[in-house]
Amino acid sequence: MQLCDLTIHQLKTRLEKKEITSEEILDSCLGRIKEVEPDVRAFITLLEDNARNSARLVDKQGNYRGLSGIPYGLKDIFCTRGVLTTCASRILENFVPNYDATVAGRLIEAGGIMVGKLNMDEFAMGSSTEQSAFFPTHNPWDHSRVPGGSSGGSAAAVAAGEIPFSLGTDTGGSIRQPASYCGVVGLKPTYGRVSRWGVIAYASSLDQVGVFTRDVADCALVLQTIAGHDPLDSTSIDIAVPDYAESLQNDIKGLKIAYPREYFQQGVNDEVKSAVVQALKTYDSLGAVIDEVSLPHSEYALPAYYLVATAEASANLARYDGVRYGLRDFSAENVVDMFSQSRALGFGSDVKRRIMLGTYALSSGYYDAYYLKALKVRRLLKNDFDRVFEDFDVIAAPTAPTVAFKLGEQTGDPLTLYMNDILTVPINMAGLPGMSIPCGFAGGMPVGMQLIGKPFDEGTIIKAAYAFEQATSFHLARPGLGVK
Repeated sequence: MQLCDLTIHQLKTRLEKKEITSEEILDSCLGRIKEVEPDVRAFITLLEDNARNSARLVDKQGNYRGLSGIPYGLKDIFCTRGVLTTCASRILENFVPNYDATVAGRLIEAGGIMVGKLNMDEFAMGSSTEQSAFFPTHNPWDHSRVPGGSSGGSAAAVAAGEIPFSLGTDTGGSIRQPASYCGVVGLKPTYGRVSRWGVIAYASSLDQVGVFTRDVADCALVLQTIAGHDPLDSTSIDIAVPDYAESLQNDIKGLKIAYPREYFQQGVNDEVKSAVVQALKTYDSLGAVIDEVSLPHSEYALPAYYLVATAEASANLARYDGVRYGLRDFSAENVVDMFSQSRALGFGSDVKRRIMLGTYALSSGYYDAYYLKALKVRRLLKNDFDRVFEDFDVIAAPTAPTVAFKLGEQTGDPLTLYMNDILTVPINMAGLPGMSIPCGFAGGMPVGMQLIGKPFDEGTIIKAAYAFEQATSFHLARPGLGVK
């Protein structure tokens, strides 16, 4: 096993014992990237020279605290000082910020080694990373399949062993769904737990920064580093961050786990359903209390989500007008043409579609009928979860209705593509924490189980995930990749 295949905590132990150096870890990761990147295509920007300089500095200091010396990647939606930040869009193809997003700064302070920026669906709008303006990313388990999205590059890079961890964002499942497809751990914290400052916005009331790792212990470590109040972010909540390492316990006797019947109905693949049911039996054998519940408004979550998300996207993306930054059409004869032509050239088809949907939903005469009604449904969804959490500690369900689908299989049918988010969007609408962990295989592809917790109770879902992980071996499986 190469260094790039080890977990963060395994690498930290060896670093602290001076058995290895940060440069050696980085060399192993860069070697893996060179070997598999032509097939996986997870990175938009690779920062080999910068990473080597950072690793040398860490080794020179010799203080391997926190995440010091550990390579990582960022979804290309995080602003990074002096480093290209494209959002996988032609309109930001040459955008280089002069500041770091808060979470990017926290990783730098923790001594992490940024290896590069990772591919995604343009402006985080998509479920397959096929909507990137540059190229699609391929699933490391099967290069003919998608890695999920929008954070597909972040999930694929971790699954392929290119980096030990990465950050992504989750608006309607964009961390949990690709984590499921790629067989890694993916955590979306509670809305407000992690700063969004410096993260290019898709839908501001739904977006949340999260983590991809190979196991739950690593996830707890990275979350510990990036969580906490940020005065620069008005949506950041000023409450104490617990020690997530204390949640890494095997004993879950008496833990009350609910499974919603609506998440196991028609539309969920039988093999996926079977894997999650078997996972629930594992929890039962560990002493947890398992029972069925109902989330009756779940069927309305997807249409309500796509009204709220597209409306907010319409407002957020209005800033890309060719004036202040980003692509500008210099052939335009007047300012109005410059606005429209710059946006027409810079935005991809799915981004344009969502902007138009959102603008329509917010337009005079339709606001009450669509957007306002969607907000009322959002409250009903939150009420459903609140009622369940009066009696239960965790909700367990499939992360996605299927395993990863074939590249190109759904690109011509946007509605089918949107349906991939049907099991993840309710959690964003309610602002809850959710984590996807590997729980089995279907047709040789990974299956993820989604654990949902109470607001700001990431510790409990980490505890539940860790106990399952210790009782099974699904998290140890790695894609073949054809590497030496």
